[in-house]
Amino acid sequence: MKKSLIALAFGTLALGMTEFVMMGILADVANSLHISIPQAGHLVSAYALGVTCGAPLLAVAKQFRPKSILLFLMAFVFVGALLSATAPNYFVLLLARFISGLPHGAYFGVASIVAVRLADEGHKTGAVSIMIAGMTVANLLGVPFETALSAHISWRMPFVIVLFYSLLVIYYIWKWVPRLDATPGNGYKGQFRFLKTRAPWLILGATMLGNGGVFCFYSYVTPILTREGGIPHEYMSVMMIAAGFGMVVGNLVSGKLSDKYTPGRVAAVMLLLAFLSLVSIFFFARCGVVAAVLMVISVLCMFAMSSPQQYLILKHAPGGEMLGGASIQMAFNIGNALGAFLGGLPIAAGLSDRYAALVGAPMALAAAVLMVVFYRKYER
Repeated sequence: MKKSLIALAFGTLALGMTEFVMMGILADVANSLHISIPQAGHLVSAYALGVTCGAPLLAVAKQFRPKSILLFLMAFVFVGALLSATAPNYFVLLLARFISGLPHGAYFGVASIVAVRLADEGHKTGAVSIMIAGMTVANLLGVPFETALSAHISWRMPFVIVLFYSLLVIYYIWKWVPRLDATPGNGYKGQFRFLKTRAPWLILGATMLGNGGVFCFYSYVTPILTREGGIPHEYMSVMMIAAGFGMVVGNLVSGKLSDKYTPGRVAAVMLLLAFLSLVSIFFFARCGVVAAVLMVISVLCMFAMSSPQQYLILKHAPGGEMLGGASIQMAFNIGNALGAFLGGLPIAAGLSDRYAALVGAPMALAAAVLMVVFYRKYER
């Protein structure tokens, strides 16, 4: 495996630890800052909105070398972690989460281009899945470790870990990622020209709705599994490991399947499976073991969509590949923000936590329909 791809995966590991840790420490943050669970859920949305605002900056940064952009973005990760670790109150932490999200989409956009340019022919989706693998490893190992630190020391400790780790990532990107030329320029407006066609919108729509559907449930996975399923709170770090395992398997398997079959077909099947898992979570939430298994299946599907969709948007964004790679992350995180918000509505209204999954199910089904339309029109 090329060291450059490993360095890119180290970066997505840092981003994954920053983004997904909030699901594991949501209750700890709420208790410490004296806010409700739905209010704490807004910290998930703040990160997602930061991603949405930060990704379009690539339209301006395209003139620089990819390696320089990656180093600049990882410096942003460091700043966001520093502010999060030292935030004195809820509103400062909300701002810190927004700042932490700014480099996320841009990093994925640039790293996707680098991964595809460095990959051998016939293994490009696989190369993208390796780059994304850092995000799944974050959920397998990083987030459970951070959740345990939060439970036994302080919810601030996870951000201290990210703070120092981001410095290590900066070093490895500087050392291992080659100095590739900047992508060919075709003007500011030319980078957005790919949005005039239907294919990117089908991909982006499916991404937003699919991710949002799963995040309706996953944003509140801790209260659902503990209050509904009866799983002790101290076991949540184990649950996060199980979820991370599902993400790793989903990402790597979908990368292999997409190179063998077609990315659109793989994404459509995974979206349908996500829909079924969310419906099942609503009905079986009170059975802790079953709910935990369904959680693993749902997040497996979420990351099994990731590599195919990340590759597809590059393929269908001629002249705006870097912006396209970032826009898919915008779609992911707009979905995350919507999911965290919509999933919290029934809880805020006094319904049981499991209703968050029921809100997400129709979103996942609509995403599957969009992906089937894409497959039939552009791939079959």
